[in-house]
Amino acid sequence: MLLLNKHADYRKPLETVDAEILGVEAAKTVKDFLRHREDYEATPLVSLPDLAREIGIGSIMVKDEGHRLGLGSFKALGGSYAVIRLVLEEASKRLDREVGVAELQSDDVRSIASQMTVACATDGNHGRSVAMGAQLVGAKCSIFVHSGVSKERIDAIARFGADMVRVDGNYDDSVREAARVAEENNWITVSDTSWPGYERIPGFVMQGYTALLTEALRHMSEPPTHVFVQAGVGGIAATVAGHFSVLFGDNRPFFVVVDPSRAACIFETARAGHLVKVDHGEATVMAMLECYEPSLVAWRILSHAADAFMTVDDPDAIDAMKLFANPRGSDPAVVAGESGGVGLAGLLKLAADKELRAKIGLDAQSRVFLINTEGATDPVLYEKFVGATPADIAAKNAGQSARKEKVAR
Repeated sequence: MLLLNKHADYRKPLETVDAEILGVEAAKTVKDFLRHREDYEATPLVSLPDLAREIGIGSIMVKDEGHRLGLGSFKALGGSYAVIRLVLEEASKRLDREVGVAELQSDDVRSIASQMTVACATDGNHGRSVAMGAQLVGAKCSIFVHSGVSKERIDAIARFGADMVRVDGNYDDSVREAARVAEENNWITVSDTSWPGYERIPGFVMQGYTALLTEALRHMSEPPTHVFVQAGVGGIAATVAGHFSVLFGDNRPFFVVVDPSRAACIFETARAGHLVKVDHGEATVMAMLECYEPSLVAWRILSHAADAFMTVDDPDAIDAMKLFANPRGSDPAVVAGESGGVGLAGLLKLAADKELRAKIGLDAQSRVFLINTEGATDPVLYEKFVGATPADIAAKNAGQSARKEKVAR
């Protein structure tokens, strides 16, 4: 199902605070922070020309966040960045001077960080990022997970030294519990979703995500004409839509937000024209997107900068995983988790419908940008759905490169 944006704020400039959080100077700050990360390396921008020809468009470019900072998800950019900023702010306050990122590992800063505790709720990826950031600066960390989070994902977070807290219910229940416990204990909540009175820190999280866009645009000969990005609470979708809106203005790409049909909180919010909490029903396989209440800040940005909203079903997401793993022709393979390929699932769904293609102007000249938001963050589930291990799929590219090198000789 496709819903065009009819909101009264559609195509109006972003609110000043949102334009600043996602603007050019903010993106430069993120880039400067990443220069001080020993494990930082830009993730690949993958081209899929054979698939593009098959579905009748000009090109498909995929930012593969499955390689990000050893965490296998774009969220490695957000939570850890927010934690670092908050520690430096606290150090600046206590030391009564400006403390920059170059001092992050100094004794003074680490001593201050050791007295701080950060907390958040997570489906898996955001919690790993916050825990990684806390370990990096020497802060304490408590991560709240709901009953649907797999043991593999919990273990992956705990490896960073975080205290793990199980919460009955769904993701939104864990968000409320994390915020309640943090307030009681004077901890800092580092959430990737926002609510009235709590916007600044989620804004930092979103700001961290701009790094992947800076990297991607640097390797594109032309900017995209269309963008399909998946949504949970809406943070990554709002980051891309908002940053591109600031960069390109009226010439920005046509932006489609893709929701899981079983947790379509952004889609239903767009339909209603205001924030909507959807009912919790059968769980979706798209675990990282299983959110039932949108982020306040994310919706505010998307109401201005998104052009359309759509939903995909669980089989669509699994088919996208399989297509990434078993690409057309000589296209490279991509290891995408259950939520990673949802943007591709949305593209394929619209590209197969002549009427919907026309609605969004998708044609033979279109340049589509997608984000593989996660790799195989749960390898057991990945093998179950794809029928091969992540290593098997990654090996395809190594084999293809070897064959090309042999031919070249």
